[in-house]
Amino acid sequence: MSSDTRLLHRCAEAIAQASGLLITAGAGMGVDSGLADFRGAEGFWRAYPALQAEGLRFEEIANPEAFVRHPELA
Repeated sequence: MSSDTRLLHRCAEAIAQASGLLITAGAGMGVDSGLADFRGAEGFWRAYPALQAEGLRFEEIANPEAFVRHPELA
C-alpha cells in the first residue's frame, strides 16, 4: 500500500470517528490554491465571456442598477 493510500485511509478513519465535520469555503481561499479569483478580471471573464464581449466589468454588472439597465446580461 502506498503512503498516499495509507494517508487517505487515515483521513477517512478520522472523518468516520469525528462527531462533526466543518468544511469551509470563501472568497480568496481558492486563490491561495492557484485557482482564478472569480471577482478578478481573469476569473470572471472565463466564466462570463459574453460580458467581456460587451465591454462590461464585474463592478458594472453586479449591482441592482445594472439589472435595470441590462436585465438580459445581469
